[in-house]
Amino acid sequence: MAKITDQLKAEVEEIVLDFFAEECEVEKSEISNKTKIFEDLDGDSLMFLELIEIFKEKYNLNIELKAIGKYSVKHPVQTIGELLEMQLLIIEHENNITNL
Repeated sequence: MAKITDQLKAEVEEIVLDFFAEECEVEKSEISNKTKIFEDLDGDSLMFLELIEIFKEKYNLNIELKAIGKYSVKHPVQTIGELLEMQLLIIEHENNITNL
């Protein structure tokens, strides 16, 4: 579990924006917090899994996909902003995300 700092927020945002720009073949400048992942970027659920693996490795996270799935059912992610919020919660709380 990590403490969320402004630097960490900026780093996570940079990774997410770079990831979607590359995967969806759009300019990074075209992506904002309000960008809809499925509708605007033609994203898919496999992208979420790829991102989770990137963050698990980068931040040495101990989180199970089952925990993320349980959280996602209660808090569905549709926009880049929502994804950023969820990713920060995963970094901060890891498997305890299901208790939020």
